[in-house]
Amino acid sequence: MGVIEDVHGDLDADVSLEEFREAVEDKVDQMGGLADEETAAMLIAHELGENEVNGVADVEPGMEEAKFVAKVVSVGDVRTFERDGEDEDGYVLNVEVADETGSIRISLWDEQAKAAEEGLEKGQVLRIKGRPKDGYNGTEVAVDQAEPDEDTEVDVQIQDTYAVEDLSLGLSDVNLRGKLLDTDSVRTFDRDDGSQGKVANLTVGDETGRVRVTLWDDRADLAEELDPGISVEIVDGYVRERDGNLELHVGNRGAVEEIDEEVEYVPESTDIADLQLGDTADVAGVVRSADPKRTFDRDDGSEGQVRNVRVQDETGDIRIALWGEKADRDIAPGDKVQFADIDVQDGWEDDIEGSAGWQSTVTVLESGDDVGAGGGSAESTGDGGSGADTGLDAFGDDSSGTTDESASTAGGATSDEPASDGEHVEFTGTVVQAGSPVVLDDGDETVSVETDADVHLGQEVTARGELRDGRLDADDVF
Repeated sequence: MGVIEDVHGDLDADVSLEEFREAVEDKVDQMGGLADEETAAMLIAHELGENEVNGVADVEPGMEEAKFVAKVVSVGDVRTFERDGEDEDGYVLNVEVADETGSIRISLWDEQAKAAEEGLEKGQVLRIKGRPKDGYNGTEVAVDQAEPDEDTEVDVQIQDTYAVEDLSLGLSDVNLRGKLLDTDSVRTFDRDDGSQGKVANLTVGDETGRVRVTLWDDRADLAEELDPGISVEIVDGYVRERDGNLELHVGNRGAVEEIDEEVEYVPESTDIADLQLGDTADVAGVVRSADPKRTFDRDDGSEGQVRNVRVQDETGDIRIALWGEKADRDIAPGDKVQFADIDVQDGWEDDIEGSAGWQSTVTVLESGDDVGAGGGSAESTGDGGSGADTGLDAFGDDSSGTTDESASTAGGATSDEPASDGEHVEFTGTVVQAGSPVVLDDGDETVSVETDADVHLGQEVTARGELRDGRLDADDVF
């Protein structure tokens, strides 16, 4: 064999010998005799190698050309459009392809698009050559050439329905079923072209995890039509990244629909005792107290709002500030709630506290929901949280937010015997909720107090009165 055949044989590129030979001859002519065939062949081989990428994850906008092998994950419909100044319509077909490193959208145009609509199927492996660019949904590749490659194996699972743990950057046409955990209100924004858009967020979870769902334009209204706690199916979503986290987006071709199927979501949480300053963590527990919502003026003149709740698990308790729309959530003492993605910050009196902002999820759990927690709680239940004396059930369901022990020993400040309904008791504690009812905490227990007395958060007071139905009907507060 000659030198051109030798160099071509070492190429890891989809170029025929005839095409390679022509390229070498052109290179020799371009260099005016300064390079022989061997040198020109090596130069062409180097140029071809620059376009080869190790995987889909390496394809980036700005590359003149990229060559890679990937499996077809989904095939869209051919769309027709009018070209400026031309009588003939144009055609485009979007195809999702993936390899072990990620997924990406490729676009085929005109005759390629029409041919692919008839012959392209999920699961086919393609050898692709094209031009990467920034697209509406991230990086896309405008295809110059795409041919089936029956000899190459690409280890990518093709599925019709995804779980949260299956999501990866770039996936489109995603169908996912989950439990609706949280919803936000619809927000409007101005686009560069002067039109107005809409956006809203949901949070959906299944047994493998949870994901934020972003709804655009007409689909954004669904966030105010669906109630947390129901099961939903997301149809034709696409996966994007924000602040390092994957999100599932739904545009006008997608949908979010309520379904009858019960989807299990078992939240995992960090024990409150293990929280550290600077953590971003998930916390689950029983609400001990809930302050009234407060409003305040921001530096830019807008009005903000915040509400503080104190949450307790079997390892400790923490105050969590609910900001913005989160402050409107219907949360009361005794509710079992998961707070996901809260920031642990410096709090009042050198304590730490949680901050639940726009990125956080607040989910009121039903009484039957288990809460997966770290170390202590997992060991204490033994069977994943069903033990009668562990997990959230250990705090009881009393609507006042007190534990069974707290309710039965509300007179503990003056007596070692359990107080019973109708008995007059006296209780001294710190005001942790100044609304109605007032909630007092002495460090060991909490008591709900019915009173018109003017008290403020952090004040130490003594309430004296009759205990009825787990609440202290105060005759005197001092």
